[in-house]
Amino acid sequence: MSKIRVVLALSLILVVCATAVRAEEGGGAAEDASMDALLSAIRANRKALVAASLALSDEDATKFWPIYDRYQKEINAVGDRWAGLVQEYTTAFPDIPNDKALKLVEDYLAIEADRVRVRRAYVPEFSAVLPGSTVARLYQIENKIDAVIRYDLASTIPVIEQVGRK
Repeated sequence: MSKIRVVLALSLILVVCATAVRAEEGGGAAEDASMDALLSAIRANRKALVAASLALSDEDATKFWPIYDRYQKEINAVGDRWAGLVQEYTTAFPDIPNDKALKLVEDYLAIEADRVRVRRAYVPEFSAVLPGSTVARLYQIENKIDAVIRYDLASTIPVIEQVGRK
């Protein structure tokens, strides 16, 4: 149980860093560079959090990490699409016409479907080198990290105002 707390604590630290980056004044290339640096830090620390949480034997680690690295590369590509969609939305906000709003919803759902597809595709690979309970723990840790990050981001994404039907 203490490992979960460590993971969550480190995730919260990452979230605080994300909040600080978003709170900076300015924009453009400097803000993009800060966000890229933050994403790199989250991705590097995510691997360390997973390593600490799984405590794999050397033999298991040798088999697991190459698969995990491929998995993260695919999940990161999906995450980059999601970050781009959030950026597109926040740039257009608050003047988002109905057709644009629906397109954003469709794009979001496609990205989420791709995220599930990638996660599902790697279950057989992970379970070929790790016991089922360790695979389940991996997915729990991944979900907890994602939940903390998404919770923080949700507080910064404005909600479209309700308007009357036209």
